[in-house]
Amino acid sequence: MASTSPDAVNLSGQAVALPTGVTLNVASFGDRDAPAVILLHGFPESHRAWRHQLLALGLSHFVIAPDQRGYGRSSKPLGVEAYDAKLLMDDVVALADAFGLREFTLIGHDFGGSLAWSTAMRFPDRVRRLAVLNGPHPLIMQRRLIDDPAQRAAGQPMRKFRQMASDGDPSEAELEAFFHFLFVEHLQATVSDAERERYFAEWRDPGRMTAMCNWYRAARIFVPPLGEDTARPEWIDGPFPMISQPALVLWGMRDRGLLPSLMDGLENLAPDLTVLRFPEAGHFLPWEAPEEVSRALTSWLRRTPIKPYQS
Repeated sequence: MASTSPDAVNLSGQAVALPTGVTLNVASFGDRDAPAVILLHGFPESHRAWRHQLLALGLSHFVIAPDQRGYGRSSKPLGVEAYDAKLLMDDVVALADAFGLREFTLIGHDFGGSLAWSTAMRFPDRVRRLAVLNGPHPLIMQRRLIDDPAQRAAGQPMRKFRQMASDGDPSEAELEAFFHFLFVEHLQATVSDAERERYFAEWRDPGRMTAMCNWYRAARIFVPPLGEDTARPEWIDGPFPMISQPALVLWGMRDRGLLPSLMDGLENLAPDLTVLRFPEAGHFLPWEAPEEVSRALTSWLRRTPIKPYQS
């Protein structure tokens, strides 16, 4: 192949029907016989969030990057209940089965990162290594939203996203405002004109924004209003499943929605943990610092062998 730039490879994907009832649009790259990696994007993106890493990791791994249910060109089932976390985790494993993968490395960003934490806990025999980029562990996230005023304030957009597109498709003006809030005002990230048009083409698809926001509506994380006294759910102070796999966390330290304090205490939940901080990057780490992220992931995968599973 003469070039491995993101624009030189067709990343449009293929339709993969799953027994979970959805058809996902899936991009892939690399040798089918190489160790497998599945990449999970976050809100409000698609598999293109991984366009740089898909190519870089594909030089040594077989890499799969789906548009998750509700996103991109994948199925957008109706109803909040269709986006329950268990179903989202089932999609990941069903996708691996569709490609004949018994075990794989799971890498997630944002909501895809949170899903990756949960999937690794539920399916430790399938997810053999775990990497998360600016994606909070569900236990620590819920604790911080209750106990940490700064993270509670930073997390208030989640309440907004739970209300978005609940009564129909947003207008063009509402989409413009959403884009400005997410990529300009709130996170101060830079999006090229070409990528901006790709986002808008996906978001304009009837029912698409409703489906994407259903991830927030279905999530069991509670976001208390500012200044409200909130009772602590018993589960956040009780025993919690450990991450038995080797785990890597990459964090853009300028993330204004998911604060770096969300990494505090991770070592108590994931004993085999490596943490790398990116001081100049924000929330959209895979494309804000693509070369640095690709190098970090490639290096970690190379020096972190898959261990035999022990139940």
